Amino acid sequence: MGQVSDLYRQRVTEGVLRPDPAQEAVLPQMDRVLAEMAEAPQTAPKRSTWRAFLGVGNAAPAPAVKGLYLWGGVGRGKSMLMDLMAEAAGDIPHRRVHFHEFMQEIQAGLDEARKRGDQDTVRPVAMQVAAQVRLLCFDEMQITDIADAMIVGRLFQVLFEQGVVVVTTSNRIPEDLYKHGLNRQLFLPFIDLIRERMQVTCLDSKTDYRQNRSAGGQVWFTPANAQARTSLDAIWADLTGDATPEPLRIEVKGRQVELPAHAGRVARASFWDLCDKPLGPADYLAVARAVDVLLMDGVPRLSGSNYNEAKRFVTLVDALYEAKVRLIASAADEPEQLYNEGEGSFEFERTASRLREMQDAAWGAR
Repeated sequence: MGQVSDLYRQRVTEGVLRPDPAQEAVLPQMDRVLAEMAEAPQTAPKRSTWRAFLGVGNAAPAPAVKGLYLWGGVGRGKSMLMDLMAEAAGDIPHRRVHFHEFMQEIQAGLDEARKRGDQDTVRPVAMQVAAQVRLLCFDEMQITDIADAMIVGRLFQVLFEQGVVVVTTSNRIPEDLYKHGLNRQLFLPFIDLIRERMQVTCLDSKTDYRQNRSAGGQVWFTPANAQARTSLDAIWADLTGDATPEPLRIEVKGRQVELPAHAGRVARASFWDLCDKPLGPADYLAVARAVDVLLMDGVPRLSGSNYNEAKRFVTLVDALYEAKVRLIASAADEPEQLYNEGEGSFEFERTASRLREMQDAAWGAR
């Protein structure tokens, strides 16, 4: 096990990173978590005064180590710091995972628990996670789905009971999670739990590093007109060697997700092919695993009028980003101008930042 601050300084010396005072300010908190975990006994933790989630049951045992909730604007280096945290953890049993992907795994575990007839479906799933790791590093915690909102509080409660330490990044302060969501009052105890079990820290950098990358070959074409389509046709021909395209059908939980054209690990679909159908994170993760390059035609302007389609697009971009899939697209406007008003526009800032980062020539090789 090492220190995150040591790895950070090493990357600066190597020229991989440049010093950022805001990033450096949070390094002691990350080092603290690992140091306390190295010293903490791996036995049953002490009791806590916090009442069980939603007021059910007796007071829950507290973990010996307080985790970290790192929040701040998009592109400030939170994911990079999370990578360093996981690297520095060394032989501490740990996992670094995107929050979307983790919740999909939890949902699958809950389905199995229901099939077994378990009354408390969350506890056995959480216990299985706790048996595998002592440190969970989540990237991009966001709660936009009522199902996740109802599950995550109970899940974290059990993980904390078992002494699992959680470090997470988010674009929002805890009080803004699931903001304006359905039955949000049921979610509020989870915010109290975050405050009790995790050190809430703001990464207040004035620099968006995703906006300061050298532009590579053009992969984002605006507007989505005949000229843009011709450009995507030429890229398709170049990447596939003019191979005859065939539909790509992917099995996901007993159903098929279909992309109209693919050749090798290059696929092509319209925005509506992927975002106008009732697809979810599991479907988009399967797409991201199946291809290395995705060409997408016709990303429209997004607003409250096509909110469901916009939400699916956000989830798709998250899956492509995590899998390092190269996205080449035609769109109505630049990423920052696609979704400027209405419900969901705040959350889309992160997506726009990721879309901008994904345009860098060297991005997919990281």
